[in-house]
Amino acid sequence: MTLGEAEAGHLGFRVERAKMILVLVSAAAVGASVAFTGMIAFVGLIVPHMVRAMVGPDHRWVLSGSAAFGGLVMIAADTVARTWVAPAELPIGVLTALIGGPFFMAMLLAKRRRVLWG
Repeated sequence: MTLGEAEAGHLGFRVERAKMILVLVSAAAVGASVAFTGMIAFVGLIVPHMVRAMVGPDHRWVLSGSAAFGGLVMIAADTVARTWVAPAELPIGVLTALIGGPFFMAMLLAKRRRVLWG
């Protein structure tokens, strides 16, 4: 696969099957990690993608930006969760899901449009 999909296919490797298995295993791993650690950990999946969209692919900036922006997102979500439905308290996982769900859907749809339409 490191030589490219065409070369792997010529060597007898089932590329489409391998890609489907990798997508399913990745989705199961992400689902299991979120289910195990909770919705707050979903921020750890969202923030690096947001930071990469803002600063580009340089890992020095993505790593430090993810740490800073992740903390900022959690502080903002906690503040909103405590004040939005005062005197009650909204679970912070609800807010992280409201942020992360649409972001990942938009990211997937954008990638799908790029793949289908070039």
